Amino acid sequence: MRVHLGSDHAGLELKEHLIEWLAKKGHEAVDHGPFVYDAVDDYPPFCLRAAEGVVADREEGLGSFGIVIGGSGNGEQIAANKVKGIRAALVWSEETAVLARDHNDANVISVGGRLHTLEELIRFIDVFLHTPYSNGDRHDRRLGQIAGYEKTGNLPPLPESALRSQP
Repeated sequence: MRVHLGSDHAGLELKEHLIEWLAKKGHEAVDHGPFVYDAVDDYPPFCLRAAEGVVADREEGLGSFGIVIGGSGNGEQIAANKVKGIRAALVWSEETAVLARDHNDANVISVGGRLHTLEELIRFIDVFLHTPYSNGDRHDRRLGQIAGYEKTGNLPPLPESALRSQP
């Protein structure tokens, strides 16, 4: 499997470790930077490129994923989610890693390198990469609503229950 990586200075060390770890697991790591430590670098150029790489691969029929890493993972997730076709999930536990894939078919994981031990982060990423999407009807419906909005900019209709409760 191909895995695209992007980070900022706070995630650089973890990213470099992950490249080795992914290779040992038989995955192809694509490093979108940064490549040197710069305490004032910005994450968007690196994380957006990692997300774009995932989309490009998937358009070619490859089942690739992305990993974006920062101090907290919040900004990196926001940046990745700006790329059409990306569903980036901020993961902070094994359970959120499972749910990101199982319920949301997330294709990018965002993690906070300053918030967890290396062992925890490796476990979250391993769980994420090995959890399949459930293909459940309710999850498909929800993802369809998001994809429709992303494509057209039109809001999905409100459910009947929401219409009845309006004043």
